[in-house]
Amino acid sequence: MYIRVSLFGQLEGILDYQITQPSKFSNMVKKNPPNLELLLSIFFFFLCSWISLAMAQNKTIPVNVGVVLDDLNSRSGKIWLSCIKMALSDFYASHANYKTRLVLNTGDSKQNVVGAAKAAVDLIKNAKVQAILGPVTSMQAGFLINLGDQVHVPIISFSATSPSLNSLRSSYFFQFAQNDSSQVKALSAIVKDFGWRQVVPVYIDNEFGEGVIPFLTDALEEVDARVPYRSAISPSATDGQILEELYKLMTMQTRVFIVHMRTDLSSRLFAKAREIGMMTEGYVWLTTNGIPNELRYLNSSIISSMQGVLGIQTYVPQTLKLEEFMTRWKRQFQQDNPTIIDASLDVFGLWAYDSAFALAMAIEEVGTATFGFQKTNTSFNSAVLESFEVSKYGPELCQALSTTRFEGIAGDFGLVDGQLQSKNFEIVNINGGGARRIGFWTPQNGLVKKLGSSANSSIFSTPKRKLGLGPIIWPGDSLSVPKGWENPTNGKKLRIGVPVKDGFTELVKVMKDPSTNMTDVTGFSIDVFKAAVEMLPYALPYEFIPFAKSDGTSAGTYNDLVYQIYLGNFDAVVGDTTIRGNRSLYADFTMPYTESGVVMVVPVIDMRNQNAWVFLKPLTWDLWLTTCCFFFFIGFVVWVLEHRINEDFRGTPSHQVGTSVWFSFSTMVFSHRERVVSNLARFVMVIWVFVMLILTQSYTASLASLLTVQQLHPTVSDINDVLRNGDNVGYAENTYIYELLKQVGFDDSKIKMFQSFEECDELLSKGSANGGISAAVDETPSMKLFLAKYCTKYTMMGPIFKAAGFGFAFPKHSPLITDLSHAVLNVTEGEVIMNIENKWFSVEKNCVDNSNPKVASYSLDLASFRGLFLIAGVASILALIICVASFLHKHRHILMRPDDSRASGWRRIQAIFKMFNEKELSSHMFKSPQQRDGIAGAGDEVNTAASPNNNRPESPRSYISNHADFAEQATPSTGQVSPEIVSAVDHEHAITIARTC
Repeated sequence: MYIRVSLFGQLEGILDYQITQPSKFSNMVKKNPPNLELLLSIFFFFLCSWISLAMAQNKTIPVNVGVVLDDLNSRSGKIWLSCIKMALSDFYASHANYKTRLVLNTGDSKQNVVGAAKAAVDLIKNAKVQAILGPVTSMQAGFLINLGDQVHVPIISFSATSPSLNSLRSSYFFQFAQNDSSQVKALSAIVKDFGWRQVVPVYIDNEFGEGVIPFLTDALEEVDARVPYRSAISPSATDGQILEELYKLMTMQTRVFIVHMRTDLSSRLFAKAREIGMMTEGYVWLTTNGIPNELRYLNSSIISSMQGVLGIQTYVPQTLKLEEFMTRWKRQFQQDNPTIIDASLDVFGLWAYDSAFALAMAIEEVGTATFGFQKTNTSFNSAVLESFEVSKYGPELCQALSTTRFEGIAGDFGLVDGQLQSKNFEIVNINGGGARRIGFWTPQNGLVKKLGSSANSSIFSTPKRKLGLGPIIWPGDSLSVPKGWENPTNGKKLRIGVPVKDGFTELVKVMKDPSTNMTDVTGFSIDVFKAAVEMLPYALPYEFIPFAKSDGTSAGTYNDLVYQIYLGNFDAVVGDTTIRGNRSLYADFTMPYTESGVVMVVPVIDMRNQNAWVFLKPLTWDLWLTTCCFFFFIGFVVWVLEHRINEDFRGTPSHQVGTSVWFSFSTMVFSHRERVVSNLARFVMVIWVFVMLILTQSYTASLASLLTVQQLHPTVSDINDVLRNGDNVGYAENTYIYELLKQVGFDDSKIKMFQSFEECDELLSKGSANGGISAAVDETPSMKLFLAKYCTKYTMMGPIFKAAGFGFAFPKHSPLITDLSHAVLNVTEGEVIMNIENKWFSVEKNCVDNSNPKVASYSLDLASFRGLFLIAGVASILALIICVASFLHKHRHILMRPDDSRASGWRRIQAIFKMFNEKELSSHMFKSPQQRDGIAGAGDEVNTAASPNNNRPESPRSYISNHADFAEQATPSTGQVSPEIVSAVDHEHAITIARTC
């Protein structure tokens, strides 16, 4: 040191002299060249400076961190600690330039909460650790979280998985392991796709076990699966206590169990379950990932007791980085622990490696400042913590940990709200000596056979399986999917309650033999239930228990009977029990096996021959009116087409009107005598006769039906009519119909109860005016039975109220509901239900079905004949258009003569109408037989032009028309009638002009 100082002093003087006196320094150097001692001094100066700089650059900052494990000398403790050490070694080997270095300080929890707390306090108080890796269990983590929150020291657990730790809401706790709540979706997906409806969780009775149960229950409820019982087993339970709990589970119907506990307790549980026969066919055992993750640590005898178990296991991608690490770790661990043979890593060891790696990254990110503790004015909750100091950089370290991201050996590492984000799970089936992968569960696709595929693209091996998993070997080496429930092993039969009543025994009839004291239950509902049970793929022992008092009478209403299921007095109710909303609060029902609806039965009366105007009923008023209008219209059309050429339609105006109307109406019975000679009129009549044929035939058929067929009409057609009339209404005893009638508005005095079909018939026969009832209200099956016996007197109206029908009642969420509902559907869809109905609903031979009679009129309406009338109308109008157009074209010279200025337009129109009313003498109907044959000459046409039936003198215009040849001869050059003659026809003196001609 002295030599170094001397050298530094000399060098400092030389440099100072060189700077202040440069010229003198140069002359001095020339006169006195440097000697060897000076050169050596300069060399040693630069060498020491370089060494000092290198030492300053290689200086690191040690940071104390704690590690709290259950037992440092145990197999798992050594494995996890070796993973942490290897993580730090790998991290600083790849980041040699980092300034910080983690220094591990270990603490042993002695496998209890107190030991973990003591170890953590010692590490924080004495070792001044900036973070703690651990503890192992969730119960130990609870206290350490509060401790870390007080002194601002992050607590990092790579093995505590309970969701209850999140409720502490500490920003200094980091869960570097998969939260148990993340796997409940995978478990519920399995339960849902196999169709199991009840599941019993079997869990360890501590914070680790209880933490996941709320999440598991919610997930199961989302897939319509119920948790009827929770089996909590103490961590310190003896084998006898475990057996007692298992025997309790055997007495239940449920056969699906989800086990959530550590391997030390689960090993004993499965061993005892196998011992008493609960690992046989029909049982389903599911486990959370805590057991499959540590399966490699269990011996073969324990694994053999778990054959057929289906479990969830944390999925770790198999990468080259992981394989290389496993090889190095196994070699290193074998060197450090030569006494431990065949050591293997579990997922907790991989999470321990990633946890240490992430902590080293976070501490380096905080900076190179000196880590330490400082006094604080904050008051602690415990007097023990009053002497503790608070970490300076705790908040910065927590922030750095929250943002740390890297690709770890267990997969992508990232935190959200202090929790490691879980992605996929493996589904494993324990067979042979270990677990066999059968599929995966992913948040995106659910259960799949391979990652990257969807559940919809999977190929299923059995119809019941809906998930894409590989083949599963269930307990008892069974390949068939368990249905998830069985009859209790205590040998009890289902206690089925049946209603007791005096009437309506065709549905349910309870008879007791006094000599043998045996009860016989029969009826339609009983037969349907027995048929459904026979279709079940398994035996279902049961016994019928009447719901009766000691004297044999009914013990209450149907609501009371269903409520007995809720009270636990009955396991089911079978009978004519209606599915009602208020009853579904206490029990579940199968699918209905009868028609739904509440109907009303009322007396019927025969309406035949009681109306003097019954002959008008076959047609509605609009059809009658339309037909009458068409009679006049067709008569008018025929007159227009025939009166100029047919003598039958000529004469006085009244005679022509009467003839036309008579002719039209007579076509209704085809009795018309007048001939029709015009082709257009014949065309119209062909269509009209066809219309009349169809109309008369329909009228005849309808009238015959009204006069001959029995017309049964109900006395009332609606329940509101009964209410408005103030009549009495009846209902069956012990039914909910009374409540419905009260809701409609009936007074108690207007509601009468009947107990049997005979009493109902008596009340209906009396009528409301004589103390009886006007209508009986009950459900469809009961009223069908009533009508089968009294079909000629009553009819059924409705349904007037909605109802779900009859069903079988069972306890809420009973596993029998689904199977029996399928069985009921099979019964009601086949011939079985027809045979049962024919057996109990026998109908008398003289009965016809009078249910829902047609109260509406049997009259034929216009809509049925609209097309025929349309065709007749169009044909008639078309014939009129052709006739008028032809006439106007033939006599167009009367309207279009321009040189006749004397005749006004009105006079020309009058002339046209007068001409239209005259005979058309050119028609063959007004010619003699010789003229028709073409033998007579032109002169004869004039003499024979008059009809023999016409006794009146020939009119002037007829005379002009008959002497048209003479006019043509008078004007041979033009070939036309003289203009004077045409003008005379239009003039008021036409007769005088005609005589002059």
